[in-house]
Amino acid sequence: MKPTAKINGVVKDDHHHHHKAINGPTNPMVTPLLTDLYQFTMAYAYWKAGKHNDRAVFDLYFRRNPFGGEYTVFAGLEECIRFIANFRLSQDEIDFVRECLSPTCEDGFFEYLGGINCSDVEVYAIAEGSVVFPKVPLMRIEGPVAVVQLLETPFVNLINFASLVTTNAARHRFVAGKNKLLLEFGLRRAQGPDGGVGASRYCYMGGFDATSNCAAGKLFGIPLRGTHSHAFVSSFTGPDEITERSLKSQDGSRVCKDFVDLTQVWLEKLKRLSSSAGVFGETNQSELAAFVSYALAFPDNFLALVDTYDVMRSGIPNFCAVALALNDMGYKAKGIRLDSGDLAYLSCEARKFFHTIEKEFHITGFGKINVTASNDLNEETLDALNKQGHEVDSFGIGTNLVTCFAQPALGCVFKLVEINNQPRIKLSEDISKVSIPCKKRSFRLYGKEGYALVDIMSGENEPPPKEGQRILCRHPFNESKRAYVVPQHVEDLMKCYWPGSADKAREELPTLEQIRNHCMKQLDQMRTDHMRILNPTPYKVSVSAKLYEFIHFLWLNEAPVGELQ
Repeated sequence: MKPTAKINGVVKDDHHHHHKAINGPTNPMVTPLLTDLYQFTMAYAYWKAGKHNDRAVFDLYFRRNPFGGEYTVFAGLEECIRFIANFRLSQDEIDFVRECLSPTCEDGFFEYLGGINCSDVEVYAIAEGSVVFPKVPLMRIEGPVAVVQLLETPFVNLINFASLVTTNAARHRFVAGKNKLLLEFGLRRAQGPDGGVGASRYCYMGGFDATSNCAAGKLFGIPLRGTHSHAFVSSFTGPDEITERSLKSQDGSRVCKDFVDLTQVWLEKLKRLSSSAGVFGETNQSELAAFVSYALAFPDNFLALVDTYDVMRSGIPNFCAVALALNDMGYKAKGIRLDSGDLAYLSCEARKFFHTIEKEFHITGFGKINVTASNDLNEETLDALNKQGHEVDSFGIGTNLVTCFAQPALGCVFKLVEINNQPRIKLSEDISKVSIPCKKRSFRLYGKEGYALVDIMSGENEPPPKEGQRILCRHPFNESKRAYVVPQHVEDLMKCYWPGSADKAREELPTLEQIRNHCMKQLDQMRTDHMRILNPTPYKVSVSAKLYEFIHFLWLNEAPVGELQ
C-alpha cells in the first residue's frame, strides 16, 4: 500500500501519482501512420536482425535559431506526449503497412506491430514554453530502437512548426512591447486547417493576447476578438435602410426612440467643431448607416473599421458621432480599426481628434479610445512604426505571423546518441552537423543579475554543476573556446514527461495558460542583447570537460584515416 494521509476526510496520496489520464492528440490525423515509410522498413530490418528491442537513446534538437535571431521557444511537447500515451497500431493500419512493404516480409513482424505500445519508452524533455538553444536536446527519447524510430517523424513534425510559430509570436511581442494588445488574425492565410489552429494556439503561447479563430477559442480557451469587415460597411446604402432605430440605455432606465437621429445631431456638432480645421464636410452616409447598425447590435462593444471610404474625412467623424450618441445612452465605444494607409500618421491624427472631442465636450476618457491597426504587419513594420511614433494600442497580425513568412521551417533533427549503453556519434564534413554523443543531462547556469549565462551538457553520470562552484564550460567542437563559470543558480533542464505509463510519477502536463506564463517569465530572464533584432549576441551552449574529451575520443575512433598518395 502507498502511504496515504487523510485531510478533511479526503484521502491524499503522498506520491503525487494519480495523474489525469492523457487524452489523444488534438488533431485526429496524428496517428502511428503519420510517419515516413523508412521508419517501417527499418523496423522490419531491426526485427529481422533480432535487434528491434535494442535499448536506444535519441536526442531531438535543432541546429540553428530561426529568423536570424539567437533564441527559440520550445513548443509541441504536450502533443508528443498525447501521441505516445495513446500509441497503438490498429488492425486496419497494420494491413496497410503490410501492403506497403515487400511481400517477402514475414507474418511475425505484423503480429509484433500489433503488440507495440510505448510502455517501454521514456521521454525526458525541457518544459514546454522554455527558451531553448541549438544543440541542446529538447527531448530525449529512450526505448526499444524499432519503436522509438516509429516516433521520430511525428515527434519532429509536432515540434517543428509549433516551436517556429511560438518563437515568431515571441519575437513580435518583443518588438511591440509589453503593453500593446496583440491579436492573431491569420486563419484565412494559414497553411491549411492544422496550420491555422496550431498557429492560433502557439501564438497565444508565445505572448499574443487573442485570436480571431473560433475553433482555437473552443479547443484551447483562447480569448476571441473580431468585429466586422469592409463588406459589412459597404453592404449598407444609407440610413433609410435602418428600420429598428430604438436603443435602450445601458442601465435600462430610458429608451432613445431614434438613435439614427441622435447620431446625426452629434455629426452636426462635430462639423461645427472641425469646420475651422476643414477636416471634413459631408461624411459617407452609407458608412454611417453601417456604424449605427453595428452599434445598435453591439452597443457595449462598438468598434468600427474606419478606412472603407476615407479615414479622416468620413470614417473617424462617423465613428465619433456614433460613439458620442452611445455615450449619451451610457455606453462606452471600444474604438476603431485601421486596415490601410499610413498607420503611424492616421493613428496620430485619430488620437488628436479624440483628444479634441474629450476637451470640447468634456467626455472623460474619450481621448484614450482604442486604436487597432491591421494590414500586412510583421516584425519590421512594427519596428518602423515604433521609430516613427504612433498611437496604435492593438495590432492585428496575420499572414506574416502564422505562415512564418520570414523562415518556413525550424531544422529539428532526431539523432541516435546511444545504443545498448554504447555511445554513438554521427560524423559529417559539415562540423555543425556532427552529433553530440551519449545519454546526457543539460543544465542552465545563471549569473549574478539573474540572467541565464550558459547551457552546459554533461554525461548522465557526471556530478551536476553546483551553485557557487567554479565549472569549466567548453565549446563542443572548438578547442580554444572555453570559459569558467561560477553559477549563482543551476537549473536542471530535463524532466520526465513520460515514464512508460500515465500512472507512474511524471511531470504533469500544464495548461496552455501556465505554459504561456512560463514562456513570458523565461523571455524576461534572457539578456536583451540575445533578444534584439539587429546583430543579437549568440547565447553560449557548452559541454563539460569530460564530455568534450569523450566527443573527440569517439570522433577519432570512428573517423577512418585517409592515406595520401
